[in-house]
Amino acid sequence: MDEHQDHKEHGSHTDHFQPSHLTHKVQRSSSLVCMVLTCSDTRTPDSDTSGKLICHLLKEQGHSISEYRIIKDEPADIKAMLLKASGQEALQVIIINGGTGISRRDSTFEAVDDLLEKRLDGFGELFRYLSYQDIGSSAMLSRATAGTYGKLVVFSIPGSQGAVRLAMEKLILPEMGHIAGELTK
Repeated sequence: MDEHQDHKEHGSHTDHFQPSHLTHKVQRSSSLVCMVLTCSDTRTPDSDTSGKLICHLLKEQGHSISEYRIIKDEPADIKAMLLKASGQEALQVIIINGGTGISRRDSTFEAVDDLLEKRLDGFGELFRYLSYQDIGSSAMLSRATAGTYGKLVVFSIPGSQGAVRLAMEKLILPEMGHIAGELTK
């Protein structure tokens, strides 16, 4: 049997010509287990509209929330929470909102960045680019970041509702399954 015939019979002929980014999206997990953290010194369960929005958008796409919590924007608390989360067998994705600015109290970036093993620099770059299109030059103040920590995909985004919606709809939801799948290889 010739090589072309072999590819045709085993179904790899069409896979061979499909762009790899499309193949990865088809192979991603349809439902992921997620943790949502809001890092804030002032938000309460009643006033945390951004954390609730993240939970809503995740559930709307068929993902489950293992835990939703508001924690102080304290590096030690954030690191402790991520360390605890890394021990949860089923957990795949952590989405953190808040504390990514440059004010004296904004320390989420430092806490998360210290723990990331593989950074996804493109996430922050794309987020700031898309934000720039909406809000202009103040987008440069965002220190949104993402990467991996053990078997977890970690996203850290600003806490405003607009930033949350932008990050979730344009970047996180379309790619988190693909990224989580890559961590199992």
